[in-house]
Amino acid sequence: MKESSPASHQQQRKDSVDAPRSRLARLTVNHAAIVENWRFFKQRAPSAAVSAVVKADSYGLGSVGASRALAQAGARVFFTATFGEALLVRKALGEGPQIFVLNGPSEEDAEQYAAPKLTPILNSLAQIKLWNARGPAGLHIDTGMNRLGIGPEELAQAAVALKGAALALVMSHLACASDVKSEMNAVQLRRFVDAATLFPKALRSLASTGGVLIGPDYHFDLVRPGIGLYGSGGLDADNPPLAAAATVEAPIVQVRDVEQGETFGYGATFTAPQKMRSATVAIGYADGYLRSLSGRGYGFLGGARPPILGRVSMDLIIIDVTGCAEAQPGAMVEFLGPNVRLDDLAALAGTAPYEILTTFAGTVRKTGARA
Repeated sequence: MKESSPASHQQQRKDSVDAPRSRLARLTVNHAAIVENWRFFKQRAPSAAVSAVVKADSYGLGSVGASRALAQAGARVFFTATFGEALLVRKALGEGPQIFVLNGPSEEDAEQYAAPKLTPILNSLAQIKLWNARGPAGLHIDTGMNRLGIGPEELAQAAVALKGAALALVMSHLACASDVKSEMNAVQLRRFVDAATLFPKALRSLASTGGVLIGPDYHFDLVRPGIGLYGSGGLDADNPPLAAAATVEAPIVQVRDVEQGETFGYGATFTAPQKMRSATVAIGYADGYLRSLSGRGYGFLGGARPPILGRVSMDLIIIDVTGCAEAQPGAMVEFLGPNVRLDDLAALAGTAPYEILTTFAGTVRKTGARA
């Protein structure tokens, strides 16, 4: 079997990156909305510094543009998940803002933090030993999520190992912040307060998006809104009306009149109860519009919310445009944005807003961001 040349591999990677551009659905990012949402959290947590979580390419919306807009608005602390993400944000922002790396250092990159002035979050005794006081660091204390962080049985050992170290931050992460009434929140709050006393000189941070909304007892010195910057309150119910940071639209490719009794799409799962007018739109699960929205989702066109008829397919969906004069081939239908709220769409899909954004962003053709 003939091996591919390096040049062919490069072309394959380029083709993969360019592939979403060939799709007809498009995603537009609104940086002004991201800044508006950041300011919302400043109002909700006036006694704390408000950072910006820009991991996963700002939840798919572009960490370079989002970070620059937020820094211009006054954000001075940023969080990424990985060292590579942090390098990208540092290059975009230049010197000045503090950038934490949530996953912490590895043997491959621990020595590379100094030059770009990145700050790792230490999540284990092994990472503490690896870091070996190379510079400022944060410490993640596990208070009940059992995902990352120093466990309760390791706290005393961690305090000894970090004695004299430049510890910039101690943090934890709430497992049930989406439910403001969950008893788990108060349990983790108590555990965090007790554990943080071992590190009295470090700033403290417990709340991400949902935690900010629970109340001021959870704010401490620094809050870490993530999904809240991009349009979701992160709560299971009663989310605040945040600005839509992303808009997803797709064009109508065909309009037709359908007689009573005719069926729509794969599986013929919807039957016309009377004569209808339908539109076929160029968006589907290949664009990140989840198949679970079949018969549940809706678009926005001409001031109305035309529902999806039948199943979402790979490249196309069908919507009911009966009585909608704006429904013509080429007209753009909104499927996420100011009129189709992120939290509402996630609820209809039976998933989290995080998945909605990152799934769209990985597949839909991005257009120029709006300031």
